[in-house]
Amino acid sequence: MLIRSTAALLLTAGTALAQQTDITIGMVLEPPNLDPTGGAAAAIDEVVYANVFEGLTRFGPDGAILPALATGWEVSEDGTVWTFTLQEGVTFHDGTAMDAEDVVFSLDRARAEDSTNAQKALFEQIESVEAVDPATVRITLSAPVGNLPFNLAWGDAVIVAPESADTNATDPVGTGPFTFATWVQGDRVELVRNPDYWGEAPALEQATFKFIADPNAAFSALMAGDVDAFPNFPAPETLSAFEGDPRFEVIVGSTEGETILAMNNQTLSDPLVREAISHAIDREAIIDGAMFGYGTPIGTHFAPHNPDYVDLTAKSAFDPERARDLLAEAGATDLTLRLMLPPPSYARRGGEIIASQLREVGIATEIQNLEWAQWLEQVFRGKDFDLTIVSHTEPADINIYARPDYYFQYDNPAFQALMDELAVTTNAEQRSALLRQAQETIAEDYVNAYLFQLAKTGVANAAIEGLWENSPTQANDLTAVRWTE
Repeated sequence: MLIRSTAALLLTAGTALAQQTDITIGMVLEPPNLDPTGGAAAAIDEVVYANVFEGLTRFGPDGAILPALATGWEVSEDGTVWTFTLQEGVTFHDGTAMDAEDVVFSLDRARAEDSTNAQKALFEQIESVEAVDPATVRITLSAPVGNLPFNLAWGDAVIVAPESADTNATDPVGTGPFTFATWVQGDRVELVRNPDYWGEAPALEQATFKFIADPNAAFSALMAGDVDAFPNFPAPETLSAFEGDPRFEVIVGSTEGETILAMNNQTLSDPLVREAISHAIDREAIIDGAMFGYGTPIGTHFAPHNPDYVDLTAKSAFDPERARDLLAEAGATDLTLRLMLPPPSYARRGGEIIASQLREVGIATEIQNLEWAQWLEQVFRGKDFDLTIVSHTEPADINIYARPDYYFQYDNPAFQALMDELAVTTNAEQRSALLRQAQETIAEDYVNAYLFQLAKTGVANAAIEGLWENSPTQANDLTAVRWTE
């Protein structure tokens, strides 16, 4: 009996030792760089958020705001002074200590006049950041910001070190549970477990992010076992093949991704033309044809799972006759628009469908397929486009419509005042009312044509647990991922 028990223990130990500790994650887009404080591409956070870089706070898998490098915080009665207590004994991956001075550096850098941070607006209300002592940071605001912990949870607000900040784009140095190992451009990024991590060590020892833009290649890579999981799988038409295969688990959830037909409000300055384009779009046909039924129609830039969401789809309902009448009223005849499409399948497939729908009401399109770096340079930064299709995966980002220099160039002082009021409002009911008004304003101005909320359709090896079902932010958080067999 003793011999059999000992053998069983040895067998159990052997099984545990043999358990897989590396993972290969598939991604559609390769990040243009690896610094989340210096780029707008979602693919950056998909690699480094919570894995390499951490902020004072972070998003949990359910969207809750959790402590990260801060253990907790207090706020003054007037809501303008926030005091954060930091984790102690934290080091950056290069061995330098992380303390309050690094927080001051990071937030001052993010909000500086010459900052390249893509979400600089998150830090607008910060008046000063002070290191009270090595483990305490005081943030003073020019006006109350009730959701400051939410703002600080974004990837754009991670804490970086002055010694390595300038090279994070190609050699990222953070405080997270994984350290950067290598980047084979055009192919993969590799991370390894951080042996000096301040928190709970992850189960994985190594993670590889493999970039596979082609949907057919993504399907083949999963089937062959070359990729262990594809959290944002680009070929929803093949999901049924995985659902019937016990080797895999299909994970369908929601995202913060408002998928829009974005319009350049400078070249398309006539609201009648923008309204006509919106009425020419059949959302259900796009969801069925491009996403194979995965997606929720939206009529404004807000996630349907948000409690403050207003269903405004009727305001821009599919009505080709109305679209033709509006174009005639605007005197917009023989209209030809440039439709710039980035690589994701929702854009390429959806773009072909939208081009056909616009043609039915008398609008011709010139489709240009762009690589991701081209799209960022020409459309996002250069604003050289008429129409484009993109999913905005940043959480609760309706405030982008208050930025006249944002890529779709919507300039409405009344909306900007609305966002200013929202920024200093802490009462929940008042905030809800302002958010509803904001949704209605951009829908009534037909700033963009709102298509659908991007579903999170993932596929993973059935032995993997801990991957996020939903995407409260753009991340492939590996901190709780493990193999079960």
